[in-house]
Amino acid sequence: MADPTRKPPTLKTIAEITGLSLSTVSLSLRDGSRLKKETRDKIARAAAEVGYVPNRAGVRLRTGQTNVLTLVLSPAKNTIDYTRQMIEGIGAHLSGTKYHLNVIPDLQGATPEESVRYVLQNRTSDGIILTHTSARDPRVQMLIDADFPFVSHGRTEFYAAHAFHDFHAERYVEMAVERLIDRGRTRLVLVAEDDATTNFTKITGGFHRALAQRGMTGEVATETGILISTDTARAFGQTLAQRGDPFDAIISNNELATLALMGGMADKGQVLGRDYDLICRQTTDILPTLYPQIDTVAEDLVATGRELARLLIDRVSGVPADELQTLHEPEPLWRSG
Repeated sequence: MADPTRKPPTLKTIAEITGLSLSTVSLSLRDGSRLKKETRDKIARAAAEVGYVPNRAGVRLRTGQTNVLTLVLSPAKNTIDYTRQMIEGIGAHLSGTKYHLNVIPDLQGATPEESVRYVLQNRTSDGIILTHTSARDPRVQMLIDADFPFVSHGRTEFYAAHAFHDFHAERYVEMAVERLIDRGRTRLVLVAEDDATTNFTKITGGFHRALAQRGMTGEVATETGILISTDTARAFGQTLAQRGDPFDAIISNNELATLALMGGMADKGQVLGRDYDLICRQTTDILPTLYPQIDTVAEDLVATGRELARLLIDRVSGVPADELQTLHEPEPLWRSG
């Protein structure tokens, strides 16, 4: 049973345990991103051991801040492990800082703006991370108008600058096109269903430009519904395999859909590496585990989560938005001969 007469631990308690100065402990728990990770972790462990809990009501009254960041998580269909990796990366960067993470899922049927509007109206956090952003995302417009700190996972087409971190999709597809052509493939198709995100625009534009630079053309398979489920993706793979002039090279942007598509190709006798080559964006180990010879281009979603958290903390701290725009460079993993 807890001793009711025992005084709650304070910053001084943590300073005595760690041997660090009171100002260092205070800075770490207030804005630890400016300290070494070892120092932040040491203070965080000590705080956890003694059960130190900051008085959030008092903090909010003194500073107007909540010490909470919000991740507005849009549903990611046919995506493997996206949510876990993203939250792991954000959490890793927030560890030892004053910030805690609040996750708000964008529920089906709700308008995209509802989650953002709730945070703005109730001031439940100091900043927002948006995922799956579109070119003219209404959530981005709302946050720009409110002058509220945020960072988006994905670029937009707004004239007003805002913080973002995005996968360099154009470079990914350029790498894939170059690799496939160098392997002697001539009939290329990009399988990327229009999901209304800016990433779709970037990847399709990059595909056509990369082919044009090599004096070639290709097709983009954007038929509605082809990647909506593994069943439709498998059926689409069967359709590709039965074409009179089948493609000999496929670029895909989604691991789960790619597995189903390859299954459909195999159903009709098409063999990877013999009849066609395929390159997919990789965010897990599932593709090379099942197909050790497959070429992929990797995106580290845990690193993406870390970067989004770093950018948002800087934005909350007042760093100009146009200085907080970064791209995640793709990593080619060529495994075929």
